[in-house]
Amino acid sequence: MDQMLAVETETDMVDVNEKVIHEDDTLDEKTTNHKDEAAEQKKRTILEACKMRDYAALRALAESPGGFLTDSIRQQAWLVLLGLPPPGDDTKSEPNSDADDSWGSLPPHKDEDQVQLDVNRAFVYYPNDQNDNQLSHSKTLLSTLIIRTLRHHPYLSYFQGYHDICQVLLLTLPSSSQPAALSHLSLLRIRDFMLPNLYPAISQLRLLPDILRSSDPELWHHLSSTEPFFALSGTLTMYAHDITTLGEITRLFDILLSRDPVFSLYLFAAIVRSRRGELLGIPEDEPEMLHSVLSKLPQPLDLEGLITSAVALEKEFPPEGLRSWRREIGRWSVLKTGRGSSKGAGVEGEGEVSEEGGVEE
Repeated sequence: MDQMLAVETETDMVDVNEKVIHEDDTLDEKTTNHKDEAAEQKKRTILEACKMRDYAALRALAESPGGFLTDSIRQQAWLVLLGLPPPGDDTKSEPNSDADDSWGSLPPHKDEDQVQLDVNRAFVYYPNDQNDNQLSHSKTLLSTLIIRTLRHHPYLSYFQGYHDICQVLLLTLPSSSQPAALSHLSLLRIRDFMLPNLYPAISQLRLLPDILRSSDPELWHHLSSTEPFFALSGTLTMYAHDITTLGEITRLFDILLSRDPVFSLYLFAAIVRSRRGELLGIPEDEPEMLHSVLSKLPQPLDLEGLITSAVALEKEFPPEGLRSWRREIGRWSVLKTGRGSSKGAGVEGEGEVSEEGGVEE
């Protein structure tokens, strides 16, 4: 009898376990289906925002987890945010000198030798599925994209790391859209870094201690003997030089292109604050050690968490309330000319860059 009861009990246990496993599988399937449905709905919402050129909606969608989700959607959303028509949209197309082939007959730009040196070092981390011939072809395309832009806008100066930004555009956008996208990006978002000297770029860095002073006085004081030059690589290259996976950098471009150029500084402030415990554990009288730690992005990088933190920082401590905003940032800086724009980066239009760094029609 005891043996029969034991067999029945064991059988019941098996039935219960199988039921639990079956229920878990069902829950997993439902969760997956729900996620798929949510993703598809988000895709439709992004595409509708692109169609309507609803910049506020695109900005909110870029802030949400996953950003614009896929490169095929980014090919539309990024262009809209840069003030350009999405691929296949002929209703708002205008003649664009950057997209033609006349650049080859234009005078060489003074920085073309440096461009070639940097292009030779491109595509180190991604894509990692190209053979030597494909890699060589990609480098040729990258060089052409950069030199075409510089020859059309000879008043812009090349900076090392510019090729990292261009590489992201090259690997994400359709070839027909790349010249105009890079032109708009260069003139209207990273213009401060393409002037004859780095003073405007250094001036931007002065905002970082102010953000930390306002948001975390203890951490700011601990880092007060360390110059903010540790943030130069990240802010100068839209983080494209420091982030080594294409998926992460395209996700980050979603948010950077959807917000004002100053957001890049708030993002770095969020990165610094995320390492608070580690930094406070390093003596404040060792600025070299602090600089070494701060100049490298933390791994792994919690992009979604950092984006959320940076958005909150900018909302709570807007740049207009920062001392360096008034004292260091010139009136023609992209941080100010691009501030508060609700219609994408292209609203300023394209034109010549003045001696002060502004765009003149």
